[in-house]
Amino acid sequence: MIQDLKIITVIGSGTMGNGICHVFAQNGFTVHMMDINQVALDKAMATIGKNMDRQVAKGGLTEEAKNAAIGNITTYTDMAEAVKNADFVVEAATENIDLKLNIFRQLDQHCPPHCILASNTSSISITKIGSVTKRANKVIGMHFMNPVPVMKLVEVINGYATEAAVTQLVYQLSEKLGKVPCVANDYPGFIANRILMPMINEAIIALQEGVAGVAEIDTIMKLGMAHPMGPLQLADFIGLDTCLSIMNVLYHGFGNQKYAPATLLVNMVQAGCMGVKSGEGFYKYTAGSKDLVVSSMFASKEWK
Repeated sequence: MIQDLKIITVIGSGTMGNGICHVFAQNGFTVHMMDINQVALDKAMATIGKNMDRQVAKGGLTEEAKNAAIGNITTYTDMAEAVKNADFVVEAATENIDLKLNIFRQLDQHCPPHCILASNTSSISITKIGSVTKRANKVIGMHFMNPVPVMKLVEVINGYATEAAVTQLVYQLSEKLGKVPCVANDYPGFIANRILMPMINEAIIALQEGVAGVAEIDTIMKLGMAHPMGPLQLADFIGLDTCLSIMNVLYHGFGNQKYAPATLLVNMVQAGCMGVKSGEGFYKYTAGSKDLVVSSMFASKEWK
């Protein structure tokens, strides 16, 4: 029952992790935010505070509610301490299967027997993650969208052994957070990324083949398909390394050539061009500037 979920632990304090902490804390839960160093945690708390200040300025949150929400969050660098009394854990670490499996082994060891273990993974098999624990029936996917405080969707993913009662609880919990849950089963990429990532990959292939330039591809998808952001800009926002990781999950999971990642995507990641996080991808990003400037690598190919 939702009322039995008192302490929520979030593993990882990056963009997704601090956003998940934000929404749980704002909805009255006691939140333990865990990361491997205090510097990352302090940065995450500053981000949460800034994002809540923005909500206050827009009238969506009172100053009192903001202070109460921030007061609901405690930070930890020790996993065992962070989860020892947890009722529900959300893992929000980097999209790396070995890292996630290692985290879930530790969670299974340190969490109370009743604790449900959720992963914010966007593509990695929930069944595989559950298999390294002794509670596969209590392992589930809870895939939030970025930015978490703003986006309404939560993709709820059943592993092979996930109990129906756990799925129902996570569904109801998502609704309590003000989200819209949608349930999917455990196939590579689930629903969101099985459809989104091949579209992004195809946009990259179109650029690679010289069909059109960066701005043209994104403008056509924004104005022609009513997408709020073009696929190349979205890839930068997600992180090109993350896009590549998900495409590899699809490619190896289905064994189908149509999911092979674009050569240009592979090359850009190898060159360290990860998008927003590295300062350059298909566009160039300068701190403090909101102007969308095509990367010099592609600018010469744009129509004037």
